[in-house]
Amino acid sequence: MNRRRREKGARRLVVAAMLGEPAVVRRLLRAGVSPEASDADGMTALYAAAVHGDAVSVRLLLEAGAAPDRESAGEGSEGTPLCAAASWGHADVVRELLAHGADPTLREDGGTGLTPLEWARRQPDPHPETEALLAGQTR
Repeated sequence: MNRRRREKGARRLVVAAMLGEPAVVRRLLRAGVSPEASDADGMTALYAAAVHGDAVSVRLLLEAGAAPDRESAGEGSEGTPLCAAASWGHADVVRELLAHGADPTLREDGGTGLTPLEWARRQPDPHPETEALLAGQTR
């Protein structure tokens, strides 16, 4: 796959993950798009699926080889997939990420930011299920 096709495939994968289109994610992965793909700004497909609560796409990406703790970049999409899912209370995504080896104690921003549990606890609307999942993993 040449560079241009890789970039186009990566863009399409991130958008599909963001829009909650697991069938498209599956098709693109089967076509050879890397599960580690990111868009031009640095947002990874795994982060996009995690922040939008798409547990099916998260599982597909992880099973295809996406690194569960890889930080995303880009304006408004910085951080780890687990921190993103925790901050929005996406318990199903948190379960998938933990099942695939995401580190619940990992601080985002290169180790200087918050942990997933801190993100879950800082939200104005509590996420008790997500908080319980993460608290059980960090003891």
